[in-house]
Amino acid sequence: MLPLLGRETLRIVSGFGDFALFTGRSFGALATSRRLARRVIRSVYEQGTVCLPVILIVGLFTGLVLGLQGYHVLSRFGSVGLLGTLVSLSLVREMGPVLAALMLIGQAGSALAAELGIQRNTEQIVALETMGVESHGYLVAPRLLAALLVYPIQTALFVVVGFWGGSLSGSLLLGVDSGVYWSSIERAIEPRDLRECFIKAACFGLLSVTICAYQGFYADRNPSATGARAVSAATTRAVVISSIMVLIADYVISSFFI
Repeated sequence: MLPLLGRETLRIVSGFGDFALFTGRSFGALATSRRLARRVIRSVYEQGTVCLPVILIVGLFTGLVLGLQGYHVLSRFGSVGLLGTLVSLSLVREMGPVLAALMLIGQAGSALAAELGIQRNTEQIVALETMGVESHGYLVAPRLLAALLVYPIQTALFVVVGFWGGSLSGSLLLGVDSGVYWSSIERAIEPRDLRECFIKAACFGLLSVTICAYQGFYADRNPSATGARAVSAATTRAVVISSIMVLIADYVISSFFI
């Protein structure tokens, strides 16, 4: 039992060390990477434009559900005038950053892990390094910069569309005065709420892109799978670990703002 526990502990510590080195090299490559702008623009397109329909659809239906549930809860206490406050604070502080990040992980993060995993399996990454190209700067650094831009913007769109979803539920379908709804949103949101929202979005972006890139970059390290199975396993690990880490980071960041 003790030898097994020791081996697992060493394996976990070694994994954290590898991940820390990978993260350090990727951020360090930002300063030395050449022709970075073109790859950043491509990464912004991959993470942002491709994922936009999913963000808008999920944001709309999240607002619809919040408006519906919030109305029926607040109506028990005769406080339906606070519906805008409930919808806006729920979206800005928690649901917007978290759900937008999970949607981006599911689409852009999984695609990133699969792409790097295939490049590792087909030895394209080895070829880059053989030609003297710094692979972390070429493959990972642009995605990190793009995440700093895309995640906050996508989160803002998610929140705004969610407001309209709440308005559709509360005002159009359930009869809450539209002016009361939007004025309560205006009164409820403070600068610190927006600051918390964008800090969370940027942290979730860096965290999820780093984890997904790491899993894909070292897809060949899984001893129990090779070829396509290794890529599939790396993609699954990337989505699962990124999603869990986003939720953990959400709790940690929220604790600093409360």
